[in-house]
Formats: sequence, structure tokens, C-alpha cells
Amino acid sequence: MLTSLFIKNYALINHLQVNFSNGLTIITGETGAGKSILLGGLSLILGKRADVSHINDASKKCIIEATFDIANYNLKAMFNAEGLDYESETIIRREILPSGKSRAFVNDSPVNLNTLTILGKHLIDIHSQHQTLELTNNDFQFQIIDALANNQSSLREYKQKLKEYKETKVKLEKLNNIKAEAIKEHDYNTFLLKELEEANLVIGELESLEIEYETLSNVEEIKEGLTLSNQLLSDEQVGVLTTLATLKSSLYTLSELSGVYKELYNRINSTLIELDDLFSDLESAQEKLEVNPNRLEQVNTKLQAIHNLILKHSVADIDELINIQITLSNKVALSENIDEDIELKLKELNTIKKELDNSSKIIHDQREKAIPQLVFQLENILADLGMENAKFDISVKLENEYLSNGKDSLLFLFMANKGGEFKPLKKAVSGGELSRIMLAIKSILSKYIQLPSIMFDEIDSGISGEISNKMATIMLQMSKTLQVFTITHIPQIAAKGDSHFKVYKEDINNKTTTHLQKLNNDERIVEIAQMLGGEKMSVSAIAHAKQLLN
Repeated sequence: MLTSLFIKNYALINHLQVNFSNGLTIITGETGAGKSILLGGLSLILGKRADVSHINDASKKCIIEATFDIANYNLKAMFNAEGLDYESETIIRREILPSGKSRAFVNDSPVNLNTLTILGKHLIDIHSQHQTLELTNNDFQFQIIDALANNQSSLREYKQKLKEYKETKVKLEKLNNIKAEAIKEHDYNTFLLKELEEANLVIGELESLEIEYETLSNVEEIKEGLTLSNQLLSDEQVGVLTTLATLKSSLYTLSELSGVYKELYNRINSTLIELDDLFSDLESAQEKLEVNPNRLEQVNTKLQAIHNLILKHSVADIDELINIQITLSNKVALSENIDEDIELKLKELNTIKKELDNSSKIIHDQREKAIPQLVFQLENILADLGMENAKFDISVKLENEYLSNGKDSLLFLFMANKGGEFKPLKKAVSGGELSRIMLAIKSILSKYIQLPSIMFDEIDSGISGEISNKMATIMLQMSKTLQVFTITHIPQIAAKGDSHFKVYKEDINNKTTTHLQKLNNDERIVEIAQMLGGEKMSVSAIAHAKQLLN
């Protein structure tokens, strides 16, 4: 339940701190005193989007903070699901900065508005005047019936299956589209794939083939160069190796005389060793070199094939060609196996459809069982509220289409008077009748939906006399199991409250501010007397107020 509310710098409220208790809490005040401001502030706590125009003093931030006692409402799982820290005394804080930015916190942890909205639905139901019109909405009517039918778990299962059904259907459509495209492209892709497979592509092969081609194409020139190099190195008279050997011998004697000559000798020796190795490599290269026109033709053919493929596919190298080959192979394989995949997906879809049909049938049957109970309770409560002849005709019919909450179409008809016709609610009732029906429904729902608090904003609109007493009795009964707030202008309802708050405006320093004051018994008498007879209270009004409170 809502245990406290703190508002600072919001609309006409400069500073407000108030504590609430359980039972039936009454909020009264003159029209325009600021009752809607309280609701607006509380709505921000429940996830409503903020507006910088709500800030009273534009130089300071607006703060709204509400504390809820949720120890007895099994909300720990929901907190975990939303990634929130659970506290039996949960504090929700909302800040609106002068810049227009908004921040929200649950138990000091920052949250987004979506999380705040989800949490708010489990904490308090604010029934505004316009919400009464939701009664004519088909989705809201389903919510009523499903609450009595205890369809929550069945609906969760159905919605999960519906999600799977839609996802599987999308996948099947994609497969069919792929098949259609694959049929068009299969022959061409197969041709391209065959070309690439016949090329026997190997990563890094292009570079080695190009080197081999250059070698085979210039074998005579290379052989001539190698022969000359060998001669220059190995000639017995003027060869480099012979000359270096002589140089080495001449320096050998000197190397024993000084470290300088020793260094020169070592350098000459190292050079001779290196050139000797070079000579061996040149000889080896010369031995391996041979004229091979057949191999040259093979290499040239392979190179031409690779370059043609690179040009054809607009790529840079063999690596990219191999990737294209893999892609084409997958496409060809997919097109060849697509029918099998489609068949498997169809079987999966049909299985889910059967599960959906079973689930929707369970939901339908539970709804059908709940409807007589709902009609009975509604008609009984409305009879107490002065609508003795009110009758409902509610039915659900299984359709073929999978809807968000089952396969049912809902017909919710109402007849206010004997001899009349059953019509949709919005065509059959007045505003006052609609308020009474909504109260009756909320009263019934409170027995089936676990909710810590509910707030009625002038649900008694258009009601007076004895009917208001009956409405007050219903709200009082609801307050035995949940915290009930009601904003009212009717003294009979105000007198039923366990606690009573008055909203009023005050002008201080040429500035109007809104205040909320908890009334003691004497103050309640005055307030209710004024509600009965206006500002100039008569003795009879005071007496009547005392009577109502007793």
C-alpha cells in the first residue's frame, strides 16, 4: 500500500509531505483546489511522461517520491524479472530537472519509464474519470472476464505460443521466398560453382604460379646468367673465389702480428665462406633449371583461368574466389534441400497451431464458465446501486483467427430497463450509470486481482442521494482487503472514510499554492457540513454531518 507521498516544486505544490494508512481514505476539496495535481504527481511515479511545464519554480528541480509497503503482495519475482532490488518498503522517486530531463529511481537504482510503468501496475490502480470509458473497450472487457476466469497462466502460455507461431511463420515465409529465388538462380549458380570447382583453387597458389611462369618463360636467359655467375666465382685464374683464397693466404701471416690484421683476416675468411655457399646455391639452381614447354603451357593455362575468374567475379585474389565458391556451394545445397526444410518448418508450424488451438479452447471454456458468475455479481451489485432492472448479455465465440488474447470474439451487451433492448455499453448507458457499472466491476475485480491500492477519481460523478451511500458502502467493503482512495464531492461518501484529507489553495506573497491537510474529527464535521450546505454552514448541516460520521 501507499504509505507516504512527498512532492516538491510540482505545479501549484511548493512542498508536500503526507502519510497514508490502510482502509478507505477520502480526499475532498473545492473544484480547482488541486486534486488533479495530486493525481498528476502520483501518475509520474507510475511512469507517466514528464513535462517541464509542471515545474513550479523553473530554477529548481521537481521531486516526487512515494513509499509503498509491499511485504504482503508476492512481488519479489516481478522485481527480479525487471532487474530491480526488492525491498518490502519500496521507494519510487521521480525528478524533473529544469532542463526538461527526467530521472526515475526504484530503491535508489535508476530505471527507465517502461520499468516504472510495469511496476506501477502492481502497486496502485488510479481510476480517473476518463478510465470509466474504458469499460466500453473490448480489451478491458476481456481483462474483466479473464480475471474471474483465472486465465492468467493460460494466457501467458498462449501468448508465448503465439509468439513462437508468428516467428515460425516468418521463417517459413523466408524459406518460401528463398525457394522462389533459388529456383530462378539454381542453374546459373550451379554453372558458376562448376567453373570454380574445376579451377582447383588453392590459397596462395597465384603467387607461386606467377613465379614459376616467369622462370619457365625466361629459362635460357636465366641459365646464361647463372653460368656466367659461376664462372666469375670459380674461374681458376681470375675467379672471385680464387682471388679471395689468395687474399686470405696473404693476410694469414699478418694476422699473427696484430689484432687489426687479425680482424681483416677474419672478415676475408667470412666473405670467402659466404661466397662459397653462394656458389653452391648457384650450382644447385643451375642443375634444377630445365626447359619444359609442357609445364609452361600448363602454368599459363592455369594462370589464365584464375585471372579470368578474378575478372569475372570482380575480386582481388584467390581467397575471395574461394569465399564465393563456398557461398555458391551453400546456395546450391540450400536450393537442393529447401523442400525438406520447408516441410520440417510446416510440421513445426502445425504442431504450434495445435498447441495454440488447445490453449485457446481452454481459455474459451474458462471464460464461458466465468461469464454467468460475472453477470450474477454485476446485476446484484447494480441492484444495490439503484439499477434493479439492469441486465447483461455477455458471450464469447471461438473464431478462426489467432488474436492477442486467444481466439475469442466478445459480445458485451447491456440493458438498463425492462422491455428495452440489449445494446453495447456505450450506446446503452448514461454517464452516471457507467460510473456505477465501473465501481461494480472494480469491486468484483478486487476479489480476484491482487493489488495493494486503488484510487477513484470522482467515480461518483452523476450520483446522489441513497445511491451515493451504497457506493460508499461498496468502497468501504473493498477497503477491507486493499487500500482505497476516493476523491469525491459527495458528503455521504466522504463520511465513510477511515481517514480524510482536504485539498485547498492558499495565496502567500501573491503566489497560489496547493496544500493537503489531514482532518481531525472536528475538522471533518466542518468539511462535510460545508459539502452539504456551502460555506455558510447551518446548524442542520452540522447536525447532518455529525450524523453521517456516526
